[in-house]
Amino acid sequence: MVKSEDGHPTEAILESARDLDTRSVAEVLKLIHDEDGRAHAAVARVLPKMEEAVDVLVCTIAGGGRWFNVGAGTSGRLGVLDASEIPPTYGMSPRVVQAVIAGGDRALRHAVEGAEDDRQAAVLELQERGLTMGDAVLGISAGGTTPFVLAAVEAAHEVGARSIGITCAPASPLADEVEIAIVPEVGAEVVAGSTRMKGGLAQKMILAALSTAVMVKLGKVTGNLMTHVTPVSNKLRGRALRIVMELAGVDRERAREILRETDGCVEAALQRARRAS
Repeated sequence: MVKSEDGHPTEAILESARDLDTRSVAEVLKLIHDEDGRAHAAVARVLPKMEEAVDVLVCTIAGGGRWFNVGAGTSGRLGVLDASEIPPTYGMSPRVVQAVIAGGDRALRHAVEGAEDDRQAAVLELQERGLTMGDAVLGISAGGTTPFVLAAVEAAHEVGARSIGITCAPASPLADEVEIAIVPEVGAEVVAGSTRMKGGLAQKMILAALSTAVMVKLGKVTGNLMTHVTPVSNKLRGRALRIVMELAGVDRERAREILRETDGCVEAALQRARRAS
């Protein structure tokens, strides 16, 4: 791996990929797959820091606070993706886990010029959402230098909110400025600087693991079943039915009947089944 001139590990050149443009499709795919394995290994090494972050986020939400994922580009989109899964999967209000992406909703589909460099926009966005000392800000930036994300962390510090960072660069401003730095060192990308690859994979894995562990510890899961799922589709209604059958020990017809009586609420259906038993 050859470091970039400014020393950023996410901009380094992967020696084994220097001839990428001359390789066969099979060779390109094999190299990408092999390098993806490094992301998995990097995440394994930061599990203790992830545990610290889960403890903070559980306390934040249990205390009535909110969790903000903040990022730009791929990192921001991953933050939006994970936050958007919480309400349907765990029945939690969308106000609890929120995402702030540089450039706003347009940035989910399009590049917004200069958005990641707009520090003031991050501060204003969090102020408009009423950021307070009871909240937690999780900054996501592969290189750890994104001004939008750094400004959000500073805003958290100013109001006394908790701060967590996910970055692939250990000596970065983001890693230095947050209370808990989760730093999966994935190494240089197959396409130099394309942090949607190993960097994005590691970030996605960490976000999904954090949110899942937090929801488990908040009581949103019984065994390994999502007992607070919001059944808004045929697939989820079928899942709700199977959960009630499994946990209440009733047949399909009885489970369907209880769910009708409770307007499809799995948690309420289970409570009614327990009272009837």
